[in-house]
Amino acid sequence: MKYKKSVFITIEGCEGCGKTTQSELLKKYLESKGLTVVLTREPGGSIVAEQVRNILLNPNFNVAPYCELMLYEASRAQHLEDIIKPNLKKGHIVICDRFTDSTLAYQGYARGIDKEIIKKLNNIATSGLKPDLTIYLDINPNKGIKKAKTVNKGKLTGGDRIERESLKFHNNVRKGFLELVKKYPNRIKKVKTSEVIEKTQKEIKKTQKEINKEIDKFFKKKKIYV
Repeated sequence: MKYKKSVFITIEGCEGCGKTTQSELLKKYLESKGLTVVLTREPGGSIVAEQVRNILLNPNFNVAPYCELMLYEASRAQHLEDIIKPNLKKGHIVICDRFTDSTLAYQGYARGIDKEIIKKLNNIATSGLKPDLTIYLDINPNKGIKKAKTVNKGKLTGGDRIERESLKFHNNVRKGFLELVKKYPNRIKKVKTSEVIEKTQKEIKKTQKEINKEIDKFFKKKKIYV
C-alpha cells in the first residue's frame, strides 16, 4: 500500500496499561499494509536520551519535581533531533510510546507543576511538533500499577521510581489524561484496556482491534491510504 505523507502517532496511558505491547502490535499492523514504521519511546529513544531515562527511572535517585521536568524535556529534545524528526522527514510513520501528553499528566496534574510552564517547555523541546494522532489506553491505576510491577518483576524489585509513587499520584495522572482527552477530542482517542493483571491473548487482541479501528478511521479521514 502506498501512502502520501509521514504520520506521527503517540501511545499514552498510565502505568501497566499495555502501551509497549500495543505499540509493537500497531507497528506490525501498519507494516502489514506496506508502510514503513519506526517505533520509539520516551523518555529515551536515542543513545543520549536513554541515558537520561536511566536517571529518571532509577528508584535510588531522589529527583526534585522541576529537575525531573527539565530532564524529561532535555531527553525529548535530543530524541526529536536523533529519531523523530529525521524519520518524519523521510516520510515514515513514527509511533512513540509516550510524548508531551505524559509530561502534562505526570508533571502537571500529578506533580502540580504549572501546566502553562510545561506547555511552553514542551513546545521548546519539540520545536512545536505535535502528534497527528494519540491513542490513550485507559486503565484503573490500582490495577495498572499491580500489572506494571508484575511485568517488570525481576528488573526492579518494587518497580521503577515512577511506579513507586502513591496511588493518589497515579490517580491524578489518570485524571490528567482524561482531561486531555476531553480537551483534544479530535487528536486523542480513548481506548479502554483490560484491568486483568495477567493479560490473556484474547484481551490483548481485543484492545489491538480497537486501536486498529481508530487508526484506520484516522488514515481514511486524512486520505493517507491511496
